Amino acid sequence: MTHRTDTAPAPTVDALVAAVLAGEHGPLPSGLVATSVFWIHHGTRLAGGDSTYLNQYVLVRLGDSFGGCAFEAGEIDPAICRDSSGSPLDVLLREAPRPLRIAALDAYLAGQLPHRDAGAEPVVLPAGTPEVRARARDAAIAGLLDIDAGARVGLIGVVDPLVAAIRERGGAPLPCDFNLRATRWGDPVTADMHEVLERADAVVATGMTLGNGSFDTVLDRCRTRGIPLVVYAQSGSAVARAFLGSGVTALSAEPFPFSQFSADPTTLYRYRTAGRP
Repeated sequence: MTHRTDTAPAPTVDALVAAVLAGEHGPLPSGLVATSVFWIHHGTRLAGGDSTYLNQYVLVRLGDSFGGCAFEAGEIDPAICRDSSGSPLDVLLREAPRPLRIAALDAYLAGQLPHRDAGAEPVVLPAGTPEVRARARDAAIAGLLDIDAGARVGLIGVVDPLVAAIRERGGAPLPCDFNLRATRWGDPVTADMHEVLERADAVVATGMTLGNGSFDTVLDRCRTRGIPLVVYAQSGSAVARAFLGSGVTALSAEPFPFSQFSADPTTLYRYRTAGRP
């Protein structure tokens, strides 16, 4: 695999927020109101696994669009829903805790260009059990990887079906997660993102990197090393889309309501770019 380095400064999430506040991506956020702020806390243990995935999302409804972002336990309080619903969008973008800022930014960008209208490839996940739907989702994500057999794939944010899907594509996963120590097959999971970013031939990162502030680091390192970066995003799917061609080489975008909240067919949207990392 040939790597091309990019020494130009990487774009950042803060710069995107500033551009939105300045009206460079649509109407001024000061004239918009976050109709509803809410959160979801749920746990999932897939059949055959021994890991319980605990997820918290804060979500923003802005007119006819939704934005969402996962956050770590205890990072924000449920009172934020009462305090922030009905707030001017620019106030949330400037002053809210980071996960809520990302959710607000996501709602704004999704409102300006819904994924269904953006020319992305729609992938319909089949009706079925959580296991059936998770396998289909993660196969769709892994299908965005263009790798040689044996390529080392850094996985920033671990779910077991995605580890399996990367292996089925011929990749060798390098799992990294703050909350897990091993996959269901016993693969060690490191908490050291930097070590993974240095070793990987390609990186697959969750949208939660937007919420915890590590996205800029992942983006910059992949650009500098000239390696592909695939983002799979429930968190900030429209935010991650803004970086396509500027470090993000492919994106699996799953807007709210997310696939785990339904047993019926739902749609995710795949984006690819021919541009360099």
